[in-house]
Amino acid sequence: MRRRATKHSFDSERLTPNTFAYILMLPAAIVMFGVVIYPFLYNVVLSFSNMSLRHFRDWHIIGFRQYAEVFSGKVFYTVFFKTIIWTAVNITFHVTIGVLLALILNRKIFGKAALRTLLILPWAIPQVIVALTWRSMFNYEYGAVNLFIGQYFHMAPVEWLGKPLEAFSACIITNIWLGFPFMMTIALGGLQSIPQELYEAAEIDGASAWQKFWTVTAPLLKPVMIPAITLGIIWTFNNVNIIWLVSNGGEPSDQTHILVSYVYKAAFNLYRYGYAAALSMVIFLVLLTFSLVFLKRTRASEAAY
Repeated sequence: MRRRATKHSFDSERLTPNTFAYILMLPAAIVMFGVVIYPFLYNVVLSFSNMSLRHFRDWHIIGFRQYAEVFSGKVFYTVFFKTIIWTAVNITFHVTIGVLLALILNRKIFGKAALRTLLILPWAIPQVIVALTWRSMFNYEYGAVNLFIGQYFHMAPVEWLGKPLEAFSACIITNIWLGFPFMMTIALGGLQSIPQELYEAAEIDGASAWQKFWTVTAPLLKPVMIPAITLGIIWTFNNVNIIWLVSNGGEPSDQTHILVSYVYKAAFNLYRYGYAAALSMVIFLVLLTFSLVFLKRTRASEAAY
């Protein structure tokens, strides 16, 4: 009886390390399938359908008609151009301000810990609070921005949220303030990993501060910053919160939309689910292609030295 019970009992020694690892990964895989893979595949199917408010229950596959509508409309190219400007301007300021502040914080300065905490605050505050706060600050009558430029620069109040260019600029300013702490944190970590001996050797060779930056700091920061810039571009390209909340849904007259906010409007304001799914797939393919090409061209995976 004892031998028979042992025979039918679970033999833990037969469980290989790989099998045990797969068992541990199974819950995470189920969650990933439920919240990422299945919605993505469902979105692909919707992009080939006519699903909308009129065809919510009787939708069917119509082929590439939604993609043809995306590329045949003038709105796509106008919004795509604005998205490129939005992303390029934001990332340029994010990286420039972030690296500059990281260089300052990497030195021995008074109150560095407190200063570092204050500079990280924009990144730590939820984006919804940031967007609504900046929207109130851009108010024409009582906003802090107009009060500041009127008191210190003696300028007339700017109608930040009432005109397309000014509203788009207000969104960019808000996102710049929100995004530079991430680049600062990444750059600061990269700077602290650079051996001090390399700077000492450069000083012996008579290199100036600018030469040390370009010959020592910049090459060694590249493997750290390139993946961070890639992530920053993707996040900025897909940042619907700032555009939607600061400009109040693309106002005025839908002139401040970027691609992702226009997808949101098409899906949840116009109820064109098939069109929105097709446009979202175009955004996905654009970002995927850019990321692969950018990482390959910049050789981010190569060793720093």
